Amino acid sequence: MELYEIIARTVNMGGSDIFVIPGSPVIVKCRGQYLQLDNEKMMPADTEMILREIYDMNASRTLDDLMYSGDDDFSFSIQNVGRFRCNAFRQRGSLAAVLRVVSYGVPDPEKIGISEEVMELCNLKSGIVLVTGPAGGGKTTTLACMVDRINRTRNGHIVTIEDPIEYLHPHGSCIVSQREVRTDTGTFAGALHSALRQGADVIMLGEIPDNDTVATAITAAETGHLVLSAMNTIGTMRTVEHVVEGFPANQQQLMGVRLGTALEAVISQELVPTMDGTVIPVFDVLRVDDEMRTVLRSGVLSDKWANFSQGLMLSNLDKEILHLYHEKRITRETALTYAVRPDAVSKLL
Repeated sequence: MELYEIIARTVNMGGSDIFVIPGSPVIVKCRGQYLQLDNEKMMPADTEMILREIYDMNASRTLDDLMYSGDDDFSFSIQNVGRFRCNAFRQRGSLAAVLRVVSYGVPDPEKIGISEEVMELCNLKSGIVLVTGPAGGGKTTTLACMVDRINRTRNGHIVTIEDPIEYLHPHGSCIVSQREVRTDTGTFAGALHSALRQGADVIMLGEIPDNDTVATAITAAETGHLVLSAMNTIGTMRTVEHVVEGFPANQQQLMGVRLGTALEAVISQELVPTMDGTVIPVFDVLRVDDEMRTVLRSGVLSDKWANFSQGLMLSNLDKEILHLYHEKRITRETALTYAVRPDAVSKLL
């Protein structure tokens, strides 16, 4: 099966991911289900041919990049069909890839279920907003919707730093500069340092890969910038703990103090599969108030933080999951799998 046919069939059936793996038929993820496009298993020569076609569509990458590193991540477009993110990799001596279907335009947040509580965070003028959840949970789309809202409602300069760029943002009420790591800049941290000298008002980071990037993001927020970023963590409180505990022990107190000043909100989101074969986004939004800032400055390993975290009521994400279960839209197993606090949710099922 040729690349164009694989992609066209995937787009037509509403698929989100394409798996091109030697020894397996081409698999498409569609509404949470993994479906074979046909019964023919891909041989190493087949997957290499498809990878060569993909690399021919991206002038910024060559197959040599993949052969040298063993992994590569980039985006490409096919006219009149769609835009795609490709993660190419070597496995068992052969080449493989997973392709993510990306919309040409930014979707309407209301139509895809992003709550207005999330979108209202676009009104913040400074601080850090973290969008968290598992890989494939819709974080990139949520961030794209937030950038689009800001681009349509405010004046300023938006700088996005991504690896790779997925959604394309035209200039609107704002000027939008989109930088791709490894193509336009070396690292997230380096690009973030530069954004502070580029007159940026809003900075969107596709991810925060290291402590240098965390520290620079906090500095950006402290100096009046709004920083939006994704993190592959689950749960709002766990995310805060993950950020601080990622630093050496002798720096955690200081980072807690700084984060307590800079952090404005943490969004935790999941795409929950329903019994009718669709997926529903569920969200938990933690707004950082004065009480939390005070506790955060005491340190995430302190008894004060532990008591605060444990004393929080059931998260909104877990409440939405319970609501879906009681409406008989998801199974008990699904509810417990996607809950932030499955022990608490189990008692209410």
